[in-house]
Amino acid sequence: MASKGSGVGGGGTVVEIDKLSVEQLKSLKEQADLEVNVLQDSLNNIRTATSRLEAASTALHDLSLRPQGKKMLVPLTASLYVPGKLDDADKVLVDVGTGYFIEKTMAEGKDYCERKINLLKSNYDQLLEVATKKKSIADEAGVILQAKLKQLAPTP
Repeated sequence: MASKGSGVGGGGTVVEIDKLSVEQLKSLKEQADLEVNVLQDSLNNIRTATSRLEAASTALHDLSLRPQGKKMLVPLTASLYVPGKLDDADKVLVDVGTGYFIEKTMAEGKDYCERKINLLKSNYDQLLEVATKKKSIADEAGVILQAKLKQLAPTP
């Protein structure tokens, strides 16, 4: 956590956090908490996408080990499978988003998955760093806010 009196701000403006008013501290804490929640949602989405790509990579590996003509169940939806047989294990369709598919070789498909997984992991690490900083700002604003509220409270 940053020390008391550290600065926050953007666009070249730095404000010492312990010099903010109670209302400003409340606003800063609320904004930082909101940003942390949005970043947490993004982190969860990245984790989900990474898991799906890792499952796809594993499926490609398993598919590459099957002999041509092998009977198998082909998923049409998450819960609907139809019988089929493997025609060519070296060609796969890769979903590149928004309903577009590209035919690639098995090696290109695996490479695509690995590159996407690496990109998502890099984005995850960057987002985690930002979320940690925002959480630290929110925590520090909360501590200073509590201290200021105690000072303002009448002592019996």
